[in-house]
Amino acid sequence: MAQQATSRPVRTARLGRVIGARPATVSAVALLLPGGHEASARRPSPLAAAAVRSLGRSLARAGQADGLAAHVVHYRVGGWNGAEAQLARDAEWAADEVGRRYGDVPVCLAGVDMGGRAALRAAGHTAVNSVLALAPWLPEDDVAAPPEPVKQLAGRQVLIVHGTNDERTDPELSFRLAARAKKTNRDVCRFEVHSDGHRLSQHHSEVHALAANFVQGSLFGHAYARPLEDALAAPPPLGLRMPLASGFGKTLR
Repeated sequence: MAQQATSRPVRTARLGRVIGARPATVSAVALLLPGGHEASARRPSPLAAAAVRSLGRSLARAGQADGLAAHVVHYRVGGWNGAEAQLARDAEWAADEVGRRYGDVPVCLAGVDMGGRAALRAAGHTAVNSVLALAPWLPEDDVAAPPEPVKQLAGRQVLIVHGTNDERTDPELSFRLAARAKKTNRDVCRFEVHSDGHRLSQHHSEVHALAANFVQGSLFGHAYARPLEDALAAPPPLGLRMPLASGFGKTLR
């Protein structure tokens, strides 16, 4: 008798454990979206999740007193995969899961690299109030394909951070997306980290301080640091090419 083929189990996305100390009462959630690949059906690399955990720890420390829970999103597969936009779909699933676990609390999508694209694309989810995209991977302009959408960013507070020497993801593409989004949403800003590359490692502490201040302000209504406040208020291109000053975070205001 021929042996029946066994079906492979369906992969599901999942949330990692709460980063840091779990708040007694969760009042907001930061979802950390790792990088990925343009096309891949393989399981995501554990290294990608590890790369965003450091950012998660910074956000969790800054928001702990306010009840912030931070989770890494573990994707089903490691690729965006064209029109399937699988990483964005997993980000939307994660926002749904936040509602199931914690109820009606605001969510910040915080992504790096391809996870930055997922954060921007999934921003239309009703639970999302803000988006943080670090060195986001965005597709090249193509006259045969529609541009990356921005209408889902309406009503959200959006911060994009990009190194000017990034050789993996083009900083000019994130500027163009931010400029299109700014036309209909004044709460969009973008910081440039001069001389830094894709990992933003030369100004790691400044980037994390900026990210933490943005999350505290967008989720809990704390005052933004003056540079962030100015970037949100400034017309383009000034507020979309705001330089991140060395030492940011040591004296926020």
